[in-house]
Amino acid sequence: MGMTPREKEWSDRARRFLKVEAKRADVTYAELARRLNEHGLDETEASISSKLQRGTFAVTFFLACLAVLGLSGVELSDL
Repeated sequence: MGMTPREKEWSDRARRFLKVEAKRADVTYAELARRLNEHGLDETEASISSKLQRGTFAVTFFLACLAVLGLSGVELSDL
């Protein structure tokens, strides 16, 4: 079963947001993986690339990325 158009829209927004914020912080996918691993998540550069390319990932991954990128106070309008 595929995503509805609204689900796809939110997925795309979350994916773009993480990609932009990682770039803005000058954090590579390898560095992001290292930081996530330090917080107990089993991620690799390839797994992060795949998730962000697909645009589908768990909310736990999204929240952990926000934390390791030092993003607090994110507004939904930022997505």
